Amino acid sequence: MDDRNRPVLVGASQLTQRDAEPAEALEPLEMLERTAREAAEDSGAGERALREIDTVGIVEVVAWRPQNGPRLLAERLGASPRREIVTATGGEIPITLVNDIARRIAAGEVRVALVGGANNVRTLRRAQRARVKLDWTVGGSGQPTRLGVNRRGSSKAEAGYGLNLPPDIYPIFENALRARRGLSLETHRRRVGALLSRFSEVAARNPYAWFPTARSADEITTPSPKNRMIAFPYTKYMNAVLETDQAASLLLMSADAARSLGVPEDRQVHWWGGAHAEEEAWYPSERPEFAVCPSLRNTVTGTLEEAGVALDEIDLIDFYSCFPVAVEMACEMLGLDEDDPRGFTVTGGLPYAGGPGNNYTLNSMATMLERLRAQPGAKGLVTGNGWYLTKHSACVLSSAPLEADGWPRPQTNGAGEVVETTASTEPAEGRAALEAYTVIFDRDGAPARGVVVGSTDDGRRFVANTPDDRALLEAFVVAEEIGRKGRVACREGRNVFDPA
Repeated sequence: MDDRNRPVLVGASQLTQRDAEPAEALEPLEMLERTAREAAEDSGAGERALREIDTVGIVEVVAWRPQNGPRLLAERLGASPRREIVTATGGEIPITLVNDIARRIAAGEVRVALVGGANNVRTLRRAQRARVKLDWTVGGSGQPTRLGVNRRGSSKAEAGYGLNLPPDIYPIFENALRARRGLSLETHRRRVGALLSRFSEVAARNPYAWFPTARSADEITTPSPKNRMIAFPYTKYMNAVLETDQAASLLLMSADAARSLGVPEDRQVHWWGGAHAEEEAWYPSERPEFAVCPSLRNTVTGTLEEAGVALDEIDLIDFYSCFPVAVEMACEMLGLDEDDPRGFTVTGGLPYAGGPGNNYTLNSMATMLERLRAQPGAKGLVTGNGWYLTKHSACVLSSAPLEADGWPRPQTNGAGEVVETTASTEPAEGRAALEAYTVIFDRDGAPARGVVVGSTDDGRRFVANTPDDRALLEAFVVAEEIGRKGRVACREGRNVFDPA
């Protein structure tokens, strides 16, 4: 790679809008414009950088449907980009976008790029409750390029049993990982609480965090009127908070562009490498094992290989943290102790800093940029996760440039072993054992639905509900049910698992 084309992140901005009335709240385009201008100011180049932008990428914004959002934003900024990009859905997609643009910079295809994203779900929900129509700007001539492919995260069969949304599905993996580790329910509760308490302490120091409040382990894991059970073993404080109004933007450019625009070297953070991978078994119930995630491991190892660093050389880490198991699984796959003194978040994580739709990792990369500037020579790892531990991205950033001979490195793009898909059986009959499970609670805190994934004695995978018996559901959350024997049968068109 020509040294003039080294990819550098030179500016970042974040915005958190709290409790604005729907009629006065900033719309997505306004949030994107504000953070873009602030990112340009943060770089030291200001308006000159905005005029030089040749690529604009926008992470998909929930419920905003302009014809060409990048064109609308560019016009606001006085830019005339040659390349306009919008992304598909996914928590991993902002890193995928940054990685793609960084490689284009390295190849000489892009000189100055802006990446932005916003989440306005708080305003959307408040407007719906108040029956206020939001008049968000739409339009934009031309058609942007789309990065990524939209594909539903769970199957229709899974949804029919209650595995439909992230709060329902991630507990399946959490319970499986606990059993794999041989932990009692109480030991596991204490460990998860301690992990998340450390996250909340970071959020308490983050001026952009949605919930900047340090919480104890018991406060996080113990059900209460303010912290009801959502799906076993997760309380509300263990779930990502989607209902936020947050935005972030990053300004990337080549080292040559940074020099010509007068960006000081101490404002530059260098992109060292990145990768992306997806699970071969896309739908959650088809995973051969629920307590491992090969695509996550492959993504991080591929990223480190391209960056030319070992994991123990990384100084700062931000693991995607929509639910506790996302962080625990990263530790499991990478051989890290959950008490690693580096910690696993620079923001406070999605339950506390905020889980702004598809855009969290733009916020985490923006925060990482600030942290790296304050630690000359430090290296940071940022990861993203889409759907249900399904698709992953990662990148390594550093306040130091790569050595002159550091590029180009082989790109693995997270490729790894191919795993076999385990299709679920519909209908299922016979003796069976449980591989994973959860109990979904109603808004009053009562257990409402048991969802299990298991295998029949002849090796057929199935998804099922338990009988609608409150005593049985209450028993399911006080003892280990992984490995529980019973019988599955199809009743009135759905599988039902009766414990032995």
